[in-house]
Amino acid sequence: MKLPQLRIGPYAPRFPIVQGGMAVRVSTSGLAGEVARCGGIGVIGATGMELDELREEIRSARKLAGSGVIGVNIMYAAGIFSELVHTALEEKIDIIFTGAGFSRDIFKWAKGSSTMIVPIVSSDRAARLSERCGALAVVAEGAEAGGHLGTDRSIKDILPEILREVKIPVIAAGGISNGSDMADLFKLGAHGVQLATRFVLSKECTVADSFKQTMLRSRPEDITLIKSPVGLPGRAIRNAFVEKLERNEPPKPKKCEKCLRECSHVFCIVEALKNAQKGDIDNGLVFSGQNVSKLKEILPVAEIMDQLVSQCSTALA
Repeated sequence: MKLPQLRIGPYAPRFPIVQGGMAVRVSTSGLAGEVARCGGIGVIGATGMELDELREEIRSARKLAGSGVIGVNIMYAAGIFSELVHTALEEKIDIIFTGAGFSRDIFKWAKGSSTMIVPIVSSDRAARLSERCGALAVVAEGAEAGGHLGTDRSIKDILPEILREVKIPVIAAGGISNGSDMADLFKLGAHGVQLATRFVLSKECTVADSFKQTMLRSRPEDITLIKSPVGLPGRAIRNAFVEKLERNEPPKPKKCEKCLRECSHVFCIVEALKNAQKGDIDNGLVFSGQNVSKLKEILPVAEIMDQLVSQCSTALA
């Protein structure tokens, strides 16, 4: 069995690997552009960026990617969701991945453009709705994923259900740390896979070194769920900040920038994510996939891609 060929409309990357778009400047142009150059789909995490910043990130990623496929991830929960989407469309981004809610309007906005819309879903119902609205692929995300979660069920449970309900390609996501994990999902019928945490531990990811070291030091028992102001559970690594949340002692927001459509205002999640990205781990939130403790080294993207493809090919053979 060979690695499948992933095709999303006119876009067919050399490998069926999508780098997950992590918000608040974890996935930026350097990472996305290099993943695309190496044959995957590189994705910029647009949520938390200003519009001009997103425009420049897309242009920078394009220069690095050459003919590779570039996408952006935009959370529906973002306060400026529409503005971010239209900025990406103006820049003729190849693919927009969108989750944390569902937008029908985004398909109307993208109609007639070269941009493909790929919703991130966690149920067969949401996958069917996406296909009816015009999606040419979906990302099926299970409970093993990092960040905001739409389900408490494993990707291995929801993937077969979604595959039975839609005819479009299904990209599996959640807890994938190596090529063997990829092969397991391809054997279940996935057309592609999405990895996020694995690419944080790359040379090209620009988060602070302390962010990466927190991931490298983590043990299985350090991975936990938090209640996010977005209204969804989030998977993160336990640290001083998470312990405050567990004691019901969240830091009060200094001011509200109205960055989310709806927010409980229990704490400022954007500020917490920014702190971690910059290296202030004790006052930050480190989102991570369930299997981060399997990852033991920081490598260049090119080596990560080679390793994933080699391991997966061996496992499939």
